[in-house]
Amino acid sequence: MALRIGPRVSRRAVISGAAATAATGSGIFMPHRSRAADRPTLTHGLQSGDVSATSGVVWARVDRPSRLTFEVATAESFKEVIHKVWVDALPEGDLTGKVALSDLPAGQDIFYRVTAQNHAEPTILGEPLVGRFRTAPADRRNVSFVWSGDTAGQGWGIDEGRGGMKTYAAMLKHNPDFFIHSGDTIYADGPIPAEIKLPNGEVWKNITTEEKSKPAQTLSEFRGNYKYNLLDKNLRAFNAAVPMFAQWDDHEVTNNWWPEEPVTRDEHKRKKYVESNMMALVARAARAFHEYMPLRAEPAEPGRVYRKIGYGPLVDVFMLDMRSYRGPNGENKQTTYGPQSYFLGPTQVDWLKRELKASRATWKVIAADMPISLYVMYDVDRKFGSEAVAQGDGGAPLGRELEIADILSFIKREKVLNTVWLTADVHYTAAHYYDPGKAQFQDFEPFWEFVSGPIHAGSFGPNELDATFGPQLVYIKAPSKEQGQNAAPTYDLQFFGHVAVDGRTEQMTVTLYDWNDVALWSKTLDPQKA
Repeated sequence: MALRIGPRVSRRAVISGAAATAATGSGIFMPHRSRAADRPTLTHGLQSGDVSATSGVVWARVDRPSRLTFEVATAESFKEVIHKVWVDALPEGDLTGKVALSDLPAGQDIFYRVTAQNHAEPTILGEPLVGRFRTAPADRRNVSFVWSGDTAGQGWGIDEGRGGMKTYAAMLKHNPDFFIHSGDTIYADGPIPAEIKLPNGEVWKNITTEEKSKPAQTLSEFRGNYKYNLLDKNLRAFNAAVPMFAQWDDHEVTNNWWPEEPVTRDEHKRKKYVESNMMALVARAARAFHEYMPLRAEPAEPGRVYRKIGYGPLVDVFMLDMRSYRGPNGENKQTTYGPQSYFLGPTQVDWLKRELKASRATWKVIAADMPISLYVMYDVDRKFGSEAVAQGDGGAPLGRELEIADILSFIKREKVLNTVWLTADVHYTAAHYYDPGKAQFQDFEPFWEFVSGPIHAGSFGPNELDATFGPQLVYIKAPSKEQGQNAAPTYDLQFFGHVAVDGRTEQMTVTLYDWNDVALWSKTLDPQKA
């Protein structure tokens, strides 16, 4: 049984109970109430992320230039405030603000209360909101987390009459320590229409906004994609209670992009992009991503997404960036490793090797936004190229597979034990066991890769498995031929994965769920000992 220190804050306490505590001993000057219209309002809930044993990142957005004060306590009453920090939310940051908290107690429920102070009239404060997260344990206690990817894709937005983004509500029921969002946190290239006709004749009715009416190109439109998702009550309740470890993939910018790609594909023309190259779009998209995601900023490389997050002695999470440093999406059949076959890129590969070797955690969770051996086509109009690692020939490593082969060989050579790969991207759920005895490339130890998603998007697949690294399909749930591709969420093909690590035995149990919280398949892994 997991040891929980401190109460589990309810959604009611998070959303509405904050107002009841606003006038208590908060340490913030509470002036007389003034004109309601002048009171700043926190517009999109609260978020936390990148939580370790002693630190975490907290986030909020306000409706006007304001100072956001974050009070931190280990009890929901806020009787004793252990930290109090502030950040100014300004128009140039789209009125978002986030701060990195430090010197927190390990293995503890942390409550944070956010109050906005109007820059124009500093005596006027807004109503506070309260969120919570749990810091990583210092000892070997149980750890529980969830993962998935792909939010609000293919036009499937927020239909409140059907419960909104229900996968977030299902994940919240598991009371996870954290959530890995495996990319496609938004669909910047996917407009949300008012209605979609379902196969049974019913109508899916979306909440709509102007910024989600066309593919995003301006900074405001990219920001609007994040604001759209945060209109969902399930997501806001989830964010207020569960810290997110976020990575990005392609749809934070546009489908299947690579960094120096010319914006000339037929798909780009249909979507009426005005930029001639990808770089300008990526710059705007990355700015919006870092403004709206609660990930820790790296001072030496502010736009960096790859990072390691340690969650106690049992789990280290290695968040990869398979998008920013890749070479061109093409045939992916180079016989030697070089810029044309980069996927993570040499700097990130060196970082991953170094951090894996240094890790003392029992389980090394490699969070990859794309699966290793599922073939994903790059240009669907021309039926050309490879978007991910595999190119589908099933032979010796070529192109981007050379990079993965190098990493897998390193893991074997350096005796890095208990690596597990978690991923999303392909819009179905599956379990793959990598067996060197059945692979074309065999210089690696067996390992598992688990696939989940979409959280809330069209369902696709199944994709072709490339045999280079010997993946064995152990479980799959994907759309049937009758359901077709871009299957509606009403088919219940929305998925997430849950991971539970037992503090006593150190066993890891991975369970694949659908959005109705139905357990579809489960596997318990025994840790290897040095």
